[in-house]
Amino acid sequence: MTHSQLLEHLRENPFALAPMAGITDRPFRSFMRELGCGAVVSELVSSTGLRFSSQKTLKLMEFEPVQHPVGIQLFGENLEHLADAAAIVEQMGADFVDLNFGCPVPKVVNKGAGSACLKDLAVLRDVIRAAKSKISIPLTIKVRTGWDHNTRNTDQVARVAADEGVTWVAIHGRTRAAQYTGRADWDYIREVKAGSPLPILGNGDIASGEQARSRISETGCDGVMIGRGCLKNPRIFMQARGRTDLDDVSLWTILSRLHVHLLTFYEQRMVLLQMRKFASWYSAGYPGAAAFRKDLFTMADSVAVLDRIEMFYSGLGTVRPADTSGEAFLMGGHG
Repeated sequence: MTHSQLLEHLRENPFALAPMAGITDRPFRSFMRELGCGAVVSELVSSTGLRFSSQKTLKLMEFEPVQHPVGIQLFGENLEHLADAAAIVEQMGADFVDLNFGCPVPKVVNKGAGSACLKDLAVLRDVIRAAKSKISIPLTIKVRTGWDHNTRNTDQVARVAADEGVTWVAIHGRTRAAQYTGRADWDYIREVKAGSPLPILGNGDIASGEQARSRISETGCDGVMIGRGCLKNPRIFMQARGRTDLDDVSLWTILSRLHVHLLTFYEQRMVLLQMRKFASWYSAGYPGAAAFRKDLFTMADSVAVLDRIEMFYSGLGTVRPADTSGEAFLMGGHG
């Protein structure tokens, strides 16, 4: 896929799936594409792990044809490893390479990768150049607003990225110091977009399809990335696009589709774990959710778990969930 083709896809569907550690694996990406999202990005992949052909690393990168356009997100402090990893991503047939400059976790930052690069834009530039040196497919980056509030510098990051031929910058509206606390700063994202020489995708705290559309119109962003919002509302991408395809489809029917995707990728133990996890998240705000979640994680038999999920969601009828957007949820990830 070329730079122009990727941007054309963004114009057609500006609602991308944000990369999330332990979540945006092959089956979940296919599931979200089925449910209306635009571009998808893998969870974080170590360029050094890929250099040494780690089977675990290679598994993180697997994708299916339905996922195009699909990006593989890389991180690492070794420039040679990054360049080689980017080349492997292109050889695999992915549509773009995404570089992680947002991960706040110590095991990444302490190596000088992830959001640590925001402290030295010369290093950030070198990482971009290394990744681009061996690929012809587009390169995108995902960043935070800065290392801390006093050093917010995404406007400068965008200029460096534009000079190096990056296709877009996705901005998570928090600093590294903020981790996942507080609220994403969309005012700052709007300021960066106003002066940016290249497309900007905003990210952070998008809880509904309506809010996703509003963020684009209010900030002028070229698109948004939705992460945690789709873990409470799997219909969010369809709703963001103004489509009602799934409004009357039960969550049990939707979860059944996820189950099918999981079965193509994981052994039974992991399928059960993932179904428990997603069924628990989707229950947020519904009556009886606490007791339901307790049942899920005390049942050992896979058939019993699936029966319990079907019983809970099939029994909801037309009930709508209460708003839980103000509650702490999944305070982790890598963006």
